[in-house]
Amino acid sequence: MSERVIPGRAGGLITLGTADVLWASLTADSAVPTVSAALTRPPSHAQAGYVLLGSCVVATVEAGGGRWNVPEAEVRRAAAELNAVKMDRRDLVRIGPFRDGAKQEHHEETLLRWRRRIARELQEQDEPERAGGRQCHLAGIDWRRILVEQTRDGAQRTWWLPRAVVRLLDAAEHTETRWLRAARTRQTGATVAEPPSRHRPARTADAPKTPSVDAPQTPSPDRPAAPLRPYNGELKGHLYSVLSRKPGISRKVAGWACAVCRTAPATVLDHCHEHGYVRAPLCHSCNTQERPDHLYSNDIRVADRYTRLFHTDAADWLRHWHRCPGCRARTTLPLPHLAAWTAHTACRPLRPTHRDPGSSRGRKPCGALRVSWTGSHHAPASCQFTVVVDLCPSGEHRVLAHVPYREAVERFGIWLAETVPAVAAEAGPDRLDDLPTQIRPVIADTSSEGQALF
Repeated sequence: MSERVIPGRAGGLITLGTADVLWASLTADSAVPTVSAALTRPPSHAQAGYVLLGSCVVATVEAGGGRWNVPEAEVRRAAAELNAVKMDRRDLVRIGPFRDGAKQEHHEETLLRWRRRIARELQEQDEPERAGGRQCHLAGIDWRRILVEQTRDGAQRTWWLPRAVVRLLDAAEHTETRWLRAARTRQTGATVAEPPSRHRPARTADAPKTPSVDAPQTPSPDRPAAPLRPYNGELKGHLYSVLSRKPGISRKVAGWACAVCRTAPATVLDHCHEHGYVRAPLCHSCNTQERPDHLYSNDIRVADRYTRLFHTDAADWLRHWHRCPGCRARTTLPLPHLAAWTAHTACRPLRPTHRDPGSSRGRKPCGALRVSWTGSHHAPASCQFTVVVDLCPSGEHRVLAHVPYREAVERFGIWLAETVPAVAAEAGPDRLDDLPTQIRPVIADTSSEGQALF
């Protein structure tokens, strides 16, 4: 791909306008759509000392006369990292609106707050007197081109983005948070110059001079924080109701890598709602991937992503769910997950198929798979799963099976032993020694509706 870009200036610095052209040129073929004014259109603010491009922080340098430059190499590095991202537009994550949409889900230090920015812009778009104003990007990403809106029950509107972009934006917030913390730490040092800001006081004779293009002294640290540490069961056996109230727990969680994907920074504490135990710190993408897709309070749409949960990445997810001592001792899953497993795995042979000339196998599953249940795990004798196929050409809401809860648990135990013997070996009724002697009440979900985990 040819690049028609102005060569870099002294010290490898280029102007913001040139950087805009470079960014747009380098990311023209990226799977993730980008904007053409990533460094000059809000929320990018060069006077803050940096701009976000994808998940990278690119430092800005004041060149005098109100002009700002950035290192060309850093722009190219950010573009290369973005181009490496593979995106499946069908693998969507719900990003809002949620019942407590005003709550900031990430740490207070971050300025990106991409979920809040999307919610605010979409709400302003619905108000004619406020519409037609600014349209912002997110870290150079044109999120409007990939945002999916869905309507539930003919009234409630929900917003979705591809999982790869959610991971990318979560990483951008995490990177920005670490950068700001490091910059604030450097500010407190007596020998470190203050990072540039919009309200910089007048320079005195003893104050350090503003960096010039000939002396590219960036005000930001290049790699400000230590690498993420792997999660090794440090929170094993802790109750979420106790641990979530401890001061500084959010910052501690942010220091771990996600316990499932092991690459993205952790942002939430996943916990079992039936037994109240913390499982592990997760990133938002894995957090949402694990959450059952509820249509109603006891109804789940069994989407394609369950293939990863129960087949492709079954070992990782089953090991994660069994970090809860209660689930591990009973060799089962929380009720919604067990319902989804029953529909997706145990009842797979029952699902009708139709001829499909475009498929290599000649047939494809029909309709949309759904599972509902009556009762609860507290009364297993009366709890039952109902697996159905909606929108089947041979008859809507076709019932495939009624599976009692106890039968589902027994089937799951057999399947677990065959699929992941190592996980099954750690489970079972002989592992009750680490459970409390007194049954604890179910811990109510205190998180937002959309981030609820089971």
